[in-house]
Amino acid sequence: MTFNRAMTAAVWMLACLLSWGSGYAQGVSKTTILVGQSSPFSGSNKELGDDIREGLQAYFKQVNDGGGVNGRRIELIALDDANDAKRSGENARVLIEQRGVLALIGYASATLSLPALPFVEKNKIAFVGPFTGAEPMRSFRRNVYNIRASYADELEKIVDFYATTGMKKFSVIHYDDAVGKENLAAVETALTRRGLKPSSVGSLKRNQTDLGAAVSDVVKAAPDVVIATTLYKTTGDFIKAAKKAGSGAQFASTSFVGASALATELGEQGTGVVVAQVVPPYSRSSIPIVREYQAAIEKSLGKKDYSFTSLESYIGAKVLVEAIRRAGANPSREGLLKTLDSMQSFNVGGFVVDFSPTNHNGSRFVELTAISKAGRFAY
Repeated sequence: MTFNRAMTAAVWMLACLLSWGSGYAQGVSKTTILVGQSSPFSGSNKELGDDIREGLQAYFKQVNDGGGVNGRRIELIALDDANDAKRSGENARVLIEQRGVLALIGYASATLSLPALPFVEKNKIAFVGPFTGAEPMRSFRRNVYNIRASYADELEKIVDFYATTGMKKFSVIHYDDAVGKENLAAVETALTRRGLKPSSVGSLKRNQTDLGAAVSDVVKAAPDVVIATTLYKTTGDFIKAAKKAGSGAQFASTSFVGASALATELGEQGTGVVVAQVVPPYSRSSIPIVREYQAAIEKSLGKKDYSFTSLESYIGAKVLVEAIRRAGANPSREGLLKTLDSMQSFNVGGFVVDFSPTNHNGSRFVELTAISKAGRFAY
């Protein structure tokens, strides 16, 4: 073999090794595909993170039991951020740059998702199904693919429902951060369309436990309806304190609250609380995706522990896996982005997700539910 031919062969072998190695760096090996998640698996919002993870794992188990995707198993690497934005950002760095996942999925809020975006954008990786309808995550971003409707869609539905019954006095509770203020603005916009404005507003810190002043301000305004845009622990504590203080208001919440967790938190005091939902009812087995989800959850958990949150993450997992499947035998991060862009009118089984190169907001579906005496949901 001549020197030049030997050099050519060596260069070719090195290129092959680098190419094979980069496959691992992007979460794809001969046997596995790595997918990353960061959510609160400890702290006051642990139940929300657990629900999201359980929905993801139920679908991935179903896929793996059926032989995986092109012979590869889907492996979820889930890191705890304890509902702390700094930790969620660091988790994204670890998942993308150290663990080399192919995609991220199932972050629990906009506050936890936003710190991940610099790493997502730098590494050109898909960020699928964040558990949020906040505008900062819905403004078009090349790498973000939303499965659900926006909070503005949900809040418009809530206001419209109560306003058509003749109710005019609305109070709002929200977190004192960018997303919380946007939710307040969305309520104000919906009320303005009807010639109304908030009767009172309660502004709360994310981990605030003393709600006395906010409860007092809202109760004094004697609202017909209190709209909550906070997570289940804050919302549950607020509702219980307001009722104890004598409020006779109706209470309503966005889906962000974590509906099943809120019902558990409130117990008997939850009866009649309205929660907006962005996926079909998890008990309506006549819908194909719900029937599929129920079977998968029962097999994964060994019990019929259903929730709107885990159904939403199950749908998100199904969308991601379908994109990985369509991306071909050797999916890459960039290839996955292009495939997601092409998933127009993808019907997961009675719920349609519609992406395009210029639209990454896959759904505007919203339905209102009410917690029943048994802690279940009526529609």
